[in-house]
Parts: sequence; C-alpha cells; structure tokens
Amino acid sequence: MGETLNAYKIFVQRLGLMGATSILVALSTLMLIPVLTKSFGAVGYGIWIQVGVTVALLTNIATVGLLPSMIRFLAAEKNKEMIQEGFYSIISVTLLVISIILIILLIFSKPIAVGLFDGNIAIANLMAFIIFFACFNSVFLNYYRTFQQIRKYSLFTLSQTYLAVMFAVYLTLSGHDLFSVLIGLLITYLIFFFVMIYDIITEIGFKIPNFKCLKQYLAFGVPTIPSNMSYWVVESSDRYVISILLGAAFVGYYAPSYTLGTVILLLAPFSLILPSVLPEYYDKQEMDKVRTFINYSLKYFLLLAIPSLFGLSLLSKPILSILTTPTITLNGYLVTPFIILGTLIFGIYQIINNILILEKKTKIIGTIWIIAAVLNLTLNIVMVPHFGILAAAAVTLVSYLFAFAVTLHYSIKYFNFRFKFGFVLKSVVASILMSSIIVLINPEGVLNILIVVGLCAVVYVAAIIILKGINNKEIEFFKELLQRSS
Repeated sequence: MGETLNAYKIFVQRLGLMGATSILVALSTLMLIPVLTKSFGAVGYGIWIQVGVTVALLTNIATVGLLPSMIRFLAAEKNKEMIQEGFYSIISVTLLVISIILIILLIFSKPIAVGLFDGNIAIANLMAFIIFFACFNSVFLNYYRTFQQIRKYSLFTLSQTYLAVMFAVYLTLSGHDLFSVLIGLLITYLIFFFVMIYDIITEIGFKIPNFKCLKQYLAFGVPTIPSNMSYWVVESSDRYVISILLGAAFVGYYAPSYTLGTVILLLAPFSLILPSVLPEYYDKQEMDKVRTFINYSLKYFLLLAIPSLFGLSLLSKPILSILTTPTITLNGYLVTPFIILGTLIFGIYQIINNILILEKKTKIIGTIWIIAAVLNLTLNIVMVPHFGILAAAAVTLVSYLFAFAVTLHYSIKYFNFRFKFGFVLKSVVASILMSSIIVLINPEGVLNILIVVGLCAVVYVAAIIILKGINNKEIEFFKELLQRSS
C-alpha cells in the first residue's frame, strides 16, 4: 500500500504541474476574449474561433491516430533505438499527410473562406500554414507527455501559448487587423517548431526510420481516427453549423460562453497524465494500482468539477459582462450551464475511457464516437435553425451523455474500478450550500465576483470536510504532499 501511495504522490505532483499549466492556458483564452471581441466584434471573434476549431480538426486528421500509439507503445520503452524508430516513423507519416492537407487547403481556399471566414480568402490561405506547423508542434508536445517530461511539456505549452497571446494583444491594441494577429500566431508556431525539434534531436539523436513498427502503431492508432474525428464533430462542429446556418456573428455569441463552460476540464487534466502512467502498471498486471489511480482521479476531478458546475452556471452572466460586449453577454450567457454539465460528464468519460484503451478496445471507442457524432450533427442541423445557439449547447450535452453512458457500460465489463458514488451526493449538497451565497449576494464587477468566489470556496471546503467527503487519511496525504513539494 505504501508503494502505491508513493507512486500516486508522484502522479499527483505531475498532475499539479499539468493542472497549473492547464489553468494558465485557460486564463490565456479568457484574456483574449475581451481584447478580440471588443476590437473585432462578434464576427471577427467568430472567425478567430473558426481558425482554432479547424486547426484542431486537421491536426487530428494529419497524425492519423499515431499520437495515442506513441503513448501506448513508447511510454514504457527504454531502448533508445526503439524510441528513435517510433518517433521518427510518426514524424515521417505526419509530414506526408499534412503536406497533402496543405495543398488541398490552398486549392480550395475560396469556398472555405466563404463558408467559414466571412469570405476572407487571405485568412483561409494563412490558416493552411498555421495548421502545418501546429500539427508538428502537437506531435512534439505529445513526445514530452509520452515520456512524462511534464516540466518540459508545461514550459513549452505555456511559452507557446503566452507568446501567441502577447502577439495577439500587441497587434490588436496597435490597430492591426485580424490577419496580422493570425500572422503573429504563425510566427509563434514557427519559433516553437524549431525550439522543440532541436531539443528532441539533442535528447534522442536523429535516425532515418525503417518503419518496422509502423504497422503495429497504425493497427492501434487508425481505429482511433473515427473516435477523434467524431469527438471533434461533437466538440466543435456546432461552430461550423452555427456559422453556415446563422452566420459568423452567432459563433462570436456562442464561443465565449462555451469557453467559460469548459474551464472545469482544465482544472484537473487527468486525460493528459493517465494514458502515460497506467500502461506501466497494467502491463505488469498491478491492477490494484490501476484501480487506485482511476478512483483517485475520478474523486478529485468531481471534487473540483461539481462546485464549478454550480458556481459558473450562476456566475456566467456577470463574468461574461466583464469579458465581452453587452450584446454577446445577452445572447450567450445561457449557453454556459449546458456546456459545463456536458464538460463534467466528458471529464468523467476521459478517466474511465482509459480502461478501454488499456484493453486495446479502440474500435469500441471509435464506434461510440461515430454514433455520438451522427447524433450531434443531425440534431444540430435540425435544431439550430429553429432554436439558435442554445440548441447547439443542449445537443452537445446530450452527445457527451450518450458517449459517457455507453463507455461506462463497456468499461465495467472489462475492469470494475468500484467507485464510491456516495461522495458525489456529498459534493452536490456542499455545492448547493455554496451556491446560496451567490444567489443571496448576486455579485457584479471583478472585485465582488472574486470576493464571492473566495467565500464560496471556504463554504464548500468546510461542508465537504463536515460531511466527510474527504477523510483524515486523504487530508494527511495532501498535507505531506505539499510539504514534500515545497
């Protein structure tokens, strides 16, 4: 048991660093909302969001499912030659696919611009090159995740994120147009492309691969492509549907509330750590350790996510009124409760989903997300023209709920992690008590919101302790962890 706790302490320390990184990345996104919405309006911000959504989509396509393969097969690898072979095989395939995508994007830039970017062909062309380098950078960052080099992962992620933010803020406030801001984003990706590839080559050397492991990697990774693509449809295609059916301005109304609703997922980034931690114990048949990691991860994600669901739902309107324009706030604030509940459900999914990955049941995952994607896209096309952006938010919630329910059904078949659901009820009760403060005070303005959030945190923690949602052993565990980390 002591060895398990020690392993979990290392896990939590890494998780804390990843959590801090994710929070800072989330803050950077929130920082850009007032700068871009108040300078370029709902239409300009909608175009910015569409660029980000398209980058995410085509990055997933270009890596052809090889990023999870890197984690699954190289995370426990110690042989340097095998690491070189695996990494450079993945890079070579990525180069081939992303080059084809780049050419296609440039050829079809005009219709893409009309459908997504309010007719701006220059932005459509520029986006093609942004995607090219963003794709490689995602592979490089995945390398650091694979080998649990969390400090480097966090350093490069934060540096890349905040350099892009600084470019965006400076260029926007200097009076430049959105195209210039996106040039700044491209320059950022270029800089970190060279920094990270130099660092990785220095660490493992360079080798021309013979692709002897590629068949195995593709056999594992290709079945995840439908899953990744379908997940993108569920997570992001609503912006495309809204843009095509309602216009870019409505994407601008929808996106800030959506971003606010996804904050809880960034508070506990278990999906970034667990895939590289669990295979080592699973391959050694140390199932008690696997169960411990999954149960602790579920508990502490919900410990943060449940009060965030209550708090952010109630504070959505005053927070958005600070970050955006009155028009965007009034059109979008009701989106947040749907998105945050969907994000909570998806956060649970990301943890239990590791069971199917460990069992190499990626075809099941792919099938689940294909069905969820068809459900999502169909409902969005039918509902959005009649009920607007609120329908898109509700459809996202329904899609996540479906994926979670089916994944839970199959995961329990292969591995019973025996989670104690009594904690959920205690957290809900504590969150209701906490929420009464928000309802009574109804804060407005930055200072008042911060004060209320602080009061709510105190009330929630006190209620959880009184209700014995966290036991003394767990409190002592975190005290010791903090002492060792300081």
